[in-house]
Amino acid sequence: MSDEARRGEEEDRGPGSVYQVFVVMENLLEKLKVLSYEEEVLSKHNMKNLSRHYFVSSPFLASNPGEQFFMFTIIAAWLINAAGRPFAEPQEYDEPNATVSNILAELRAFGVKVDFPPSKLKSGSGEHVCFVLDRLAEEALKKRGFTFRRPKYPTESPEEESVMEDDAELTLSKVEEEMIEEADDEEETAMDLEALKLRTAHTEPEPSSKPDEILESTVDASEWNLEVERVLPQLKVTIRTDNKDWRIHLDQMHQHRDGIKTSLTETKSHLDKLQDDIGKTLEKVGSREKYINNQLEHLIQEYRGAQAKLSEAKERYQQASGGVMERTRVLAEISEELEKVKQEMEEKGSSMSDGAPVVKIKQSLTKLKQEIVQMDVRIGVVEHTLLQAKLKEKSNMTREMHATGAMEPAAGAFA
Repeated sequence: MSDEARRGEEEDRGPGSVYQVFVVMENLLEKLKVLSYEEEVLSKHNMKNLSRHYFVSSPFLASNPGEQFFMFTIIAAWLINAAGRPFAEPQEYDEPNATVSNILAELRAFGVKVDFPPSKLKSGSGEHVCFVLDRLAEEALKKRGFTFRRPKYPTESPEEESVMEDDAELTLSKVEEEMIEEADDEEETAMDLEALKLRTAHTEPEPSSKPDEILESTVDASEWNLEVERVLPQLKVTIRTDNKDWRIHLDQMHQHRDGIKTSLTETKSHLDKLQDDIGKTLEKVGSREKYINNQLEHLIQEYRGAQAKLSEAKERYQQASGGVMERTRVLAEISEELEKVKQEMEEKGSSMSDGAPVVKIKQSLTKLKQEIVQMDVRIGVVEHTLLQAKLKEKSNMTREMHATGAMEPAAGAFA
């Protein structure tokens, strides 16, 4: 029943509720740092610093229940004292149930509603441990007058947006730079015709007179072609176009406009066709949707009725689960009281089953009997002595009486 209730609560809270305890633990650690727990708690008890997820119960994290429970009780006691309520610091060998009950009682005294049994805190980790410490830390911060405020971000001056230059919109200065770079490159590769002319004039002697015969070439045609191919790149003549001329830009604009018109005509036909197809598809989907709605109308009504019944059942379940949680808490308190009574009975039973007091009583009775016997003997001796004294006194009185009687007749005779 408890597992089903836990699953129902997790479904109501959402899938992210499982990881909410990690956020609570991180916030708790920040609050403890604000309260200077490192100097007031850790250094006092010679403990190491808490990790970000120290009190989180997870199969992926290493756990030490004994150490975590002792750390939980130490920090809880310190937070209660910091919140303005006196609380004795628990020791390592104190009863866990009593310590947890005292901590929850102080938490209720702060007005915090506790709807879980104290046994949830005995493991020293988990959602309820983080909840208790977080609430106690909040009370301690309220006592010290500390409050978290919204962060104030500095105002930053907006930076100038860099404007991306389009290749089609070149500035005049950029065009001039490109022209200069191209001119430098062409000067390196192009052949200086003037220098070639001077070099030819220097190497070849001037003819003294015109040739008398027709000159015939003795060079092979294939070698001539190879030489032409080799020298042709150096003899390349480039005609530089002036990019500054507005006529060139105008021609480019006309070319781009014609291209845009051609592309627009083709694209428009495709888009019109696509629009028609989409319209027909939407009409089909709409008609199909109406048909399905008509066919499933009674099922939709049944589903709505079932959903209404489910919501009512969930409400009743939540009310019942609330009562179960309250009764579970009462049962846990009664169980704790019963454990305390059992412990007291065990202590008394152990003291009653101990034979040492009986032996002492028997020894005392024996000694008392001996003293009574001695006292009886003394009393007998005293009685005997008293009897002898009485008899002696009686005999003396008798003698005195006889002596007095004898003297009286003698005195009468003399008279």
